[in-house]
Amino acid sequence: MNDKAEKRDVTFTVEGPVGRIHLNKPETLNSLTRDMCRQMHVHLSEWADNDVVRIVVITGEGDRAFCAGGDVRAVTEAGREDPVGARVFFSDEYAMDLAIAEFPKPYISLIDGIVMGGGLGISVNGAYRVVSEHVMAAMPETGIGLLPDVGATAFLNDCPGRVGLYLGLTGARLDAADTIFAGFATHFVPRDRQENLLETLIDADYLGDDHDTVDGIIERFAGDPGPSKLSGLRKDIDRLFAPDDVGEIVARLNADGSDFAAKTAEVIGRMSPTSLKITAKQLTENREISVRDALILEYRMVSRTLQHHDFYEGVRAALVDKDRNPQWDPPSLDGVSPALVDAHFASLGDGELTFG
Repeated sequence: MNDKAEKRDVTFTVEGPVGRIHLNKPETLNSLTRDMCRQMHVHLSEWADNDVVRIVVITGEGDRAFCAGGDVRAVTEAGREDPVGARVFFSDEYAMDLAIAEFPKPYISLIDGIVMGGGLGISVNGAYRVVSEHVMAAMPETGIGLLPDVGATAFLNDCPGRVGLYLGLTGARLDAADTIFAGFATHFVPRDRQENLLETLIDADYLGDDHDTVDGIIERFAGDPGPSKLSGLRKDIDRLFAPDDVGEIVARLNADGSDFAAKTAEVIGRMSPTSLKITAKQLTENREISVRDALILEYRMVSRTLQHHDFYEGVRAALVDKDRNPQWDPPSLDGVSPALVDAHFASLGDGELTFG
């Protein structure tokens, strides 16, 4: 059998005390499929009870991306045929995300390159998030008619001030210093030192508290990524994004007169109006939510999103035809009714997400 036939999208190995997850789809920027999510969940469950495995490390193949998110093209194709059936991708992905959030041992993400959407779900929900100077992080869902999910209702609300709301609405891209300021990352380790960090984690003696051991090792490799541009914008973000209503936020941006406000208003103007209103409600009304409850809430929301126009149109414009010209429906914030927004948060009844 040739190498191509043997290639797996995600590999699992035990290297000394380390359970190793390696995303192996560089041709799609290591995007997650449903099968990858299910396999990761199974192995995490096994390793949680395996005394040999003291820590888990997750990495991505190639130098372009750690993980660019979920395979939304596959979800849209399935959703056009069966919107209810298509949500099984999210139920499997969210079960995996919760397993990461509740994993009882040190879980370490070595992040080099792009990390977006579902890639943040498999990293930010874990204990240690180590980024290189090549990281580019974002939650860009409002630009494809979706919403920040994979536990983002919780981790965006953990950001300082109104920064999480700003990131959720705009999909702003973050560098290494910004990811640490936002709380997406815990440490900065340059690309050329991450392999040595991994080798040191594998060779270490885990004789006491494993988290203390990991803390000490990572600190030996960690450096300073420099100043955060996002930190410098914090006061403006807190002021301009103070309202809970996205329409009021846009009004503030338009009236402000600063370059930052003008550029931000332009970005928001390209996003799905429905997604913007849903995201604002999602984040401002659930500021103290747990990861578990966040995933249950987000499952309701994405289930309803699969039944509406904007998600399919957003993916078409961004990933299929790539014309970057989505035709949103409704086309403006004024056209998005409170009833449409509220419907995304209503219980699914017997279809609610549950965790075994």
